[in-house]
Amino acid sequence: MELTRRGAIALGAGVAATLVLPIRAMASADAAIAEFTGGAEMGEGGLEFITPEIAENGNTVPIEVRAPGATAIAVFATGNPTPKVATFNFGPLAGAQRASTRIRLAGTQDVVAVAKMADGSFVRASNNVKVTIGGCGG
Repeated sequence: MELTRRGAIALGAGVAATLVLPIRAMASADAAIAEFTGGAEMGEGGLEFITPEIAENGNTVPIEVRAPGATAIAVFATGNPTPKVATFNFGPLAGAQRASTRIRLAGTQDVVAVAKMADGSFVRASNNVKVTIGGCGG
């Protein structure tokens, strides 16, 4: 096989894109989290976030969040093309501030839950989920 100039340029562009995409996805997740929190500092604790350690299929990954006293909880998948995957809002008549659903993950990545508490503060919890078969075209 002979490598032509055109082939070398295409190969170089492919390698560059491969290196840049994960960084852009992480920056996108950080921007989405900052949009939800308004750039406020986040604490730890007060938020229970349950995810599987290993997901057989990225198309249906079960998650559960609980944050007593929260007014909203947002879930972000740092490696997905669109990082914000779910938002749950709780009114004053909500019996409990918890939710469960299934989300789609593109591959192995960190999944982050951020809760806005009634006093305006934010708490965060994060889990790494290993995906054996990607769900977002992977």
